[in-house]
Amino acid sequence: MADQQSSRSGSVSRKTNETSVTVSVNIDGTGTSRISTGVGFFDHMLEQLSRHSLIDMDIVAEGDRHVDDHHTVEDTGIAIGQAISQALGDRRGIARYASLDLAMDETMTRAAVDVSGRPFLVWNVAFSAPKIGTFDTELVREFFQALAQHGGITLHVQNIYGANNHHISETCFKAVARVLRTATEIDPRQAGRVPSTKGTLV
Repeated sequence: MADQQSSRSGSVSRKTNETSVTVSVNIDGTGTSRISTGVGFFDHMLEQLSRHSLIDMDIVAEGDRHVDDHHTVEDTGIAIGQAISQALGDRRGIARYASLDLAMDETMTRAAVDVSGRPFLVWNVAFSAPKIGTFDTELVREFFQALAQHGGITLHVQNIYGANNHHISETCFKAVARVLRTATEIDPRQAGRVPSTKGTLV
């Protein structure tokens, strides 16, 4: 792999008795993605995450989908979080914080992030149905929990209003993408410093 400080890229392979997941990311990409998890709606959401964060993502996941999609979604979130954390290194020079209200048709979702090295998820999103197509709506939270925990990210997501569950889910992914884009960008005024008075994150 190229030098992380210059390329800010990361790669993770995760294999368990339930799943096999490989993820590569480039923080300084253009939002190009190649995604195959076997879960169609999830692939669509991950494409939004990549495109709107401008993080290039190459994701291949195989899981025990004869059981359900839970392990595939959760383990993909784990691997993406680990790859992003690896790509950020000591997080020197990043903006660190970002927040955004994102609108899509009748739906509005707010996301705020602190790329601090300290994982935490605050999730205030409710769906009116248990499924979007064949996809379990409860897995949206599971994905972001795994991403935040293993990416070392404090993440707050709140759906302010919305009626269509597809739109609610999509605004969550797009809003998180946009705050990740802003928070992980290099701030030229930081001059390579770790963005903390402690001199270190975590």
